[in-house]
Amino acid sequence: MSEILVAALYRFTPFADPAALRGPLARACARAGITGTLLLAREGLNGTIAGAPEGIAAVLAHLRGLPGCSGLEAKLSHADVMPFRRMKVRLKREIVTLGRPEADPTRAVGVYVPPSDWNALIGRPETVVIDTRNAYEVAIGGFEGAIDPGLKTFRDFPDWWRANRDAFEGRPVAMFCTGGIRCEKASSFLLAEGVREVYHLRGGILKYLEEVPEAASRWRGECFVFDGRVSVGHGLALGRHGRCHACGRPVSEADQAHADFEAEVACPACVGEYDETRRAGFRERRRQMEIARAKGIAHLGG
Repeated sequence: MSEILVAALYRFTPFADPAALRGPLARACARAGITGTLLLAREGLNGTIAGAPEGIAAVLAHLRGLPGCSGLEAKLSHADVMPFRRMKVRLKREIVTLGRPEADPTRAVGVYVPPSDWNALIGRPETVVIDTRNAYEVAIGGFEGAIDPGLKTFRDFPDWWRANRDAFEGRPVAMFCTGGIRCEKASSFLLAEGVREVYHLRGGILKYLEEVPEAASRWRGECFVFDGRVSVGHGLALGRHGRCHACGRPVSEADQAHADFEAEVACPACVGEYDETRRAGFRERRRQMEIARAKGIAHLGG
């Protein structure tokens, strides 16, 4: 088993002064020798970190000492190579951007549904199951029968809901996302919109894939993750997708065999999004990365 531990975590809790928490947290991360990104905002914290198990344990202990974070849960998995190159602790207006102040999970959220009960909930014919992830994430995997809103960004969710809510009137709504943070905030928004029965998957897809045996699973495909692993499957095993370094979208084996695919430069989804000047820049980055690999050194663009 790899000695590189990856911890995905978040916690909605009111921080009166998140800026005051930043320095001590950054120093704790540096002492522990971990890498990744942690976001701090008045509504809580969010992020993914990686490193040696003892380093992860030290940072999690620090985080659990923050106000309202004693019950912080982390979704743990292993990686063969370090998925991040540096450590960033950033201040944000929101730990996940929805842009709707009425969506406040520190005040009200839907009903948390553990992975063990999720299949029964989404199997009820009256339940509306909504995927709150972006469309490029949905494209590589999802739950059977779930509605894909076709989101470009999470900020688009409120407008999509308001345009389609009449179709779901009076029905229970169950939502899910990668690690639980987006669907939890979306549940707060729906409650503010007057929806009476709102559920969301506790721990997100990652917890479901970790705990529910593949033979009993209603998940199909892989789950996109925002680190060097790109995608994971049941048991959080490493998936088969790569990443387009131009647009950041996941690319399948079929995508990589497509005529529009050029390694590090373009994929079928973004081939028309960049002009030749940008593509020339991507090719130069690829050349520099190849030089760095030949010398046995890390390139920050890789």
